[in-house]
Amino acid sequence: MESGNSNIIIHVISVLFNMSWQIFWPLAFGLILSSFIRHLLPVDTVVKHLGKTDAKSLTFTTILGMVSSSCSYAAASLSHTLLAKKATLANAMAFLVSSTNLIVEMFIVLVALMGWTFLWGEVIGGLILIATVGFLFSRFYPKEVEQELRQHIESAEPAKHAHSDCGMDMSNMKHDHSMHHHMDMPAQEETGLMSKITKSAGFFQMDLAMIGKEILIGVVVSSILIALVPQEGWKALFISNDVGLPTWLHSLLDVIIGIFVAMIAYVCSVGNLILAAALWHGGISFGGVIGFILADVLTIPMMGVYKKYYGKRPTKWMVGLLFLSILFTGLCVDAIFNGFGWVSTNQTVRTLNQSGFGMNMTTVMNLIFIPLSIWYYRLGKKANAGMGMSM
Repeated sequence: MESGNSNIIIHVISVLFNMSWQIFWPLAFGLILSSFIRHLLPVDTVVKHLGKTDAKSLTFTTILGMVSSSCSYAAASLSHTLLAKKATLANAMAFLVSSTNLIVEMFIVLVALMGWTFLWGEVIGGLILIATVGFLFSRFYPKEVEQELRQHIESAEPAKHAHSDCGMDMSNMKHDHSMHHHMDMPAQEETGLMSKITKSAGFFQMDLAMIGKEILIGVVVSSILIALVPQEGWKALFISNDVGLPTWLHSLLDVIIGIFVAMIAYVCSVGNLILAAALWHGGISFGGVIGFILADVLTIPMMGVYKKYYGKRPTKWMVGLLFLSILFTGLCVDAIFNGFGWVSTNQTVRTLNQSGFGMNMTTVMNLIFIPLSIWYYRLGKKANAGMGMSM
């Protein structure tokens, strides 16, 4: 019995180790790239464009979301800040979904784990979701509930300098003008390349301080599920093709199941992808996987954050409209990709637990990015400590 248990533990550790090895460089590369873009595009310059909802503002908010942190909590905190700065609710929600689903590090990990078809599914799905959220929130979110939401934000304004669940309130970090002034000071003294790298490294360190734990939990939870739940176990969650349901109904049920699995199996956006790969191997439809990936803004802990930020009734409406938007998006993506015959099981599936060792691309990239990210993190930590922002 004991040897059986130790075998299971060894298997889980081996899956965990392999997975970490596979996703390390794409994640480090994505976060480093994201930190540079964040430094070069100050949030305040974009906020003024978000006072009304139209194609232009949704484009702005999508780009803003893409260059911000992938931590769901940080995204919730920033969308809250946008609302406090009088952005429309539709723009703030579009920011929330683009910030958690259309981000560089996620794209890189997605291709590494599941192949290009899923990357295009995620990009097309993300864009459909932003348009849907923009439409539903501007048309169907009741005006009196929105008033309640804004009153809740205003009454909580004095307390806005409290720390958020991610370890630091992004509204402080990015919108406090005194901090902006403080952070801009060195730029006047030295505008060299090293100064830009140091400031970007500061964002990288803060990002990791916020989402490092989430990513770790995501990888551990996913590794345990992948190692311990056999493929049949995943298949049991979904409706078999043999049942003979109409295609649209089968697709609808798969997307709903995907969203519910995401709600209870909380892992952050990037950790989510590992579990998505496991679900795909277990036989969920393409749209179901996309629904699952997009639903990381609807996890149980996230709903708690919304309730704290916006009050109970505004949160119920918010969650309801986000659920409908994600459901609609999953069905659209499923119809588009199956309609055009883009979903080919053989091409899109990578072996889930690839052995990444040996002289291959993964090893070469990790040999570059492991030391680089450690150096970059330390640089950022030192810069933040120098500004009294050590975390």
